[in-house]
Amino acid sequence: MKALILAAGYAMRLYPLTKDTPKALLPIGRRKMIDFLMDQICAVPEIDETVIVTNHRFASQFEAWAAEQTSNMRYTVLDDGTTCNDNRIGAIGDMQFAIEQAKLDDDLLVAASDNLFTFSLNGFVDFWRKNQCDCIAAKPEPDVETCKRFAIATLDEDGRVVGLVEKPQNPPGDLAVYALYLYRRDTLPLIGTYLKEGNEPDSPGHFPEWLYRRKPVKAYIFDGECIDIGTHATYEQVCREWAKK
Repeated sequence: MKALILAAGYAMRLYPLTKDTPKALLPIGRRKMIDFLMDQICAVPEIDETVIVTNHRFASQFEAWAAEQTSNMRYTVLDDGTTCNDNRIGAIGDMQFAIEQAKLDDDLLVAASDNLFTFSLNGFVDFWRKNQCDCIAAKPEPDVETCKRFAIATLDEDGRVVGLVEKPQNPPGDLAVYALYLYRRDTLPLIGTYLKEGNEPDSPGHFPEWLYRRKPVKAYIFDGECIDIGTHATYEQVCREWAKK
């Protein structure tokens, strides 16, 4: 299994903090934001390589960070060639870019670089292995306004996705999907198919929204926190609370 970290965004809502530093490398206490994600990834025995896809402005910073790591994890940093928010190729576009450039042909964990979570990633992998199908990570979100910022899933009695809509203005439910996905090896070619059809290349939730109509996708309902760091207030809160960990 490989891990793919999506880190090619420009995080303009966090300017000026992210003007010269990628969001994933912002400090949280004495560590970087990405370090907390890598703690979880490195704890999964099946994952032997982590691919980080980023943009041209920040590639050298991720390469420097990767060179400092002391774990047995193998790192590959990919520069997607974009230089600003206006010419970025989108999260799903970057997934396809990474598949082609790193020649990925394994089961794949896909994670946004700016999500911090407290549940065990091994639990998610165990669920995926048991069900033998593509899986998304989700949690009930009681606040309707918050639901509008996420993909919202509807499940059948077996936990299979039967409805999924990205960032709905009128959420059909409260099951929020976070940017953490497990895809089978045989699903990876479908990312190229999705893009060739002219579908939306950004927001990674759009791909499982398309995928569940073509093959089984199940939702792992996690117990714990998953924080999407998108604003100054959220970042400041995380710095206060996570710096102690």
